Formats: sequence, structure tokens, C-alpha cells
Amino acid sequence: MSANEQELPSSPAAQRNKTPIGEVLNEIIDQDDRRLLEVGSGTGEHGVFFSAQFPWLEWVLSDRAENHPVIKRWQDTAKAGKLLGPVNYEIGKDPFPRGRFDLVYTANTFHIMSWKLVKTLVKNLGANLRAGARVVVYGPFKYEGAFTSESNEAFDAMLRQRDPQSGVRNFEDVKAQMESRGFRLLKDYPMPANNRCLVFLKV
Repeated sequence: MSANEQELPSSPAAQRNKTPIGEVLNEIIDQDDRRLLEVGSGTGEHGVFFSAQFPWLEWVLSDRAENHPVIKRWQDTAKAGKLLGPVNYEIGKDPFPRGRFDLVYTANTFHIMSWKLVKTLVKNLGANLRAGARVVVYGPFKYEGAFTSESNEAFDAMLRQRDPQSGVRNFEDVKAQMESRGFRLLKDYPMPANNRCLVFLKV
């Protein structure tokens, strides 16, 4: 991280997980892909890092309007890649961003949204993505209702205390929702710190 970047609001999680997520994206993204939408860009750090890895790809940032000022400050640090936006996209309130997207990427969002909003996002993905598009979802998940670690269980308790509608989601529930909107699970990658990276294909 440069001295200029150190002065910006930063997400420690984004800095920790960008390298392993980048390895997954290297398997998923190919030279024929042209546009990617990041849902819930947060600070914008991931977009700055990943867009430089895929310089031919238009990486479109999106988030709620209140997060745009920080995203734009991070965007100004980008030295490579095609980093676009940020687009105003608050799930359940704003229409899905316009244009054709070959990929959608979202990190650490499903557990901070209500389950209703997760389903709304999946519905939007199903209605707006074409066959062949891929969706990459990073974060913690439960399997058959069980936590994969004590730390994830404690994290879930903290989330629900703050907002009872949030919490670590069941993998099977997410997979079922995606399948109901025309997606097929391509791969479930194990990631550091008891996280996962789920990759779905629109069929």
C-alpha cells in the first residue's frame, strides 16, 4: 500500500483477502470478458486492486450513494485498469445498473443484508444477466445449518445483535435461490479465515 493509500479510509479485511480472491478471479475471468459489476464496493479498494490485474476489463463499481465519496478517493489512486463508476445501486431501492455484464462480483455483502434483500439481488441477477455470465460471491457461509468455525459463529452472533435480519447465510439456501433464477454452481472455493468463494454460471 502506498503512502497516499495509507491516508485513505481502509478495510483491513479487503487488504487481507484481496490476494486469495484474486487467485480465484484469475481462474474465472478470461480475455473475452469485457465488463464486470462489483456489487457493494465499500471503500473501492478491491476495484483498484483487481482492475489493475485485468486491464482489458471494465470494472464497474457500485454501492449506496453515501459510500461514493470514499470510493472516488480510492478510485483516484488507480494507476492501471478500466475502473468505472461508482454507480448508485442500493438493493431493493435502485434499479439494477444498466448495460451488459459478463461477470458480477460481490464480497462480504450477503451476511450484512437481510435475507429478503439477498433474494432481491439474486432476482435482479437472474433478470439482467445473460447466459454465460458468472457471479462470484465471497464471504462466510454455513453448511447444512452448521457453522464452519467458532469464529464464524461468534461473528454471526455479533451481526444479529447489531441487526437481527443480518447473519451468516446457509450455503444450501443461497444455492437454491441462485438455481431458481437460472444459475448453476460452478465451484465452491475454500478461502482463508473460514470464508468461501462461490462461483455461479447463468445457464
